[in-house]
Amino acid sequence: MKRLMRRSATALATAALAVGALATTAQAAPADGDPALTDVYIWATDVNLRARPDTSSAVLAVRSRYWLDAVCQTPGQYVEDPAVGGNSWWTAVQEYAGSDIAWVSNLYLRGGEKIAGVPDC
Repeated sequence: MKRLMRRSATALATAALAVGALATTAQAAPADGDPALTDVYIWATDVNLRARPDTSSAVLAVRSRYWLDAVCQTPGQYVEDPAVGGNSWWTAVQEYAGSDIAWVSNLYLRGGEKIAGVPDC
């Protein structure tokens, strides 16, 4: 009986630690964003934020696993990544309320080809 209770207690403690670890790795949207804009999340690493919705425009910043405010989205240059597919939609984003606008391919944002809740430009 003691062995069963110890195993049960160990299993419960392990489960609690696993749930706690999952909770601490969950990404929450930033509090300093513009509440009127939709929050979008860059799920990939080393994603270029560009001056225009095409890969030949200037890189303004590089972000990894990062929340941004989405201003609007529009079709732009088709971007293909062998690991995840392709997409021609780009989203205009701000890092925080009032910051400069940059463009990121929707291929690297959660939400699919065209992101629900983000208006067209």
